Amino acid sequence: MTRAGPQDGALATTEPRFESVRELRDGLARVGYLADDGLAGVVYLADRLAKPVLVEGPAGTGKTELAKSVARLLGARLIRLQCYEGLDESKALYEWNYKKQLLRIQVEKGATSEEHHAGWEEIEDDIFSEEFLLARPLLEAIRATEPVVLLVDEVDRLEIETEALLLEVLSDYQVSIPELGTVRATQIPLVFLTSNNTRELSEALKRRCLYLHLDYPSIERERDIVLTKVPEIAYQLADEVARIARSLRAMDLKKPPSVSETIDWARTLVLLAIETVDAQTATETLHLLLKYRSDIEAAAKELNSPKQHL
Repeated sequence: MTRAGPQDGALATTEPRFESVRELRDGLARVGYLADDGLAGVVYLADRLAKPVLVEGPAGTGKTELAKSVARLLGARLIRLQCYEGLDESKALYEWNYKKQLLRIQVEKGATSEEHHAGWEEIEDDIFSEEFLLARPLLEAIRATEPVVLLVDEVDRLEIETEALLLEVLSDYQVSIPELGTVRATQIPLVFLTSNNTRELSEALKRRCLYLHLDYPSIERERDIVLTKVPEIAYQLADEVARIARSLRAMDLKKPPSVSETIDWARTLVLLAIETVDAQTATETLHLLLKYRSDIEAAAKELNSPKQHL
């Protein structure tokens, strides 16, 4: 079964990557990412419908890791565009190698009278050719011939105007280069966009994507994540780590502990040969979970209060 690309004239075709939601979920578990049916279902549909996935949620809930894990599962190349304020076309799509172009022009000007002198039109055709094109992540993903997962990370850091750079790629899987024409994908990459909800994304961008929200996991789910990522940890210690992380997130902190920080904490406890977490141990290692002094002080006070039982 071959699935055609968008019905706008794009030439891309891609075989379905996953046979079922269950196969995808089990495959992600094999590469260390625990997904429920809802998450796996969105990724499965994104593949079948040739649509990007917009993954929103608090920082550190596994949004970026999802794209990395899907790439590992598929044995695909991960192409990452890290978004930031001020990102422009030259860093996201492509730019011309101006130094090389200038050198080409200077070489032509320095030709002797006996040598062939190219006219300007011939030089222009030459310097705006593939040889002088520097592909950036979006164009690189479109032109790839091998399996690709494209990760557009922290898209909410872009200015609204810059989002327009993404629209043609995400809807038509093509890039327009005035000097060369339109570059269409020969295969449709699997695309993930992540957002930490620092600003509202445009409706135009959201319309092109399937939506997935990742929140902090339940105690049971985080315990299972810790057991998966830190296989040498004891079940009881993993449960304690998950419960303390959950209690800290219930506090009014500047930055609650992320899942990745919980995993780092668990690894540290194992390295220190700690078998159970008491108030003193938790207080002494809070810097692995919290990254603001005010948060650490507030958490230490709460952990050592008479009403708190670890």
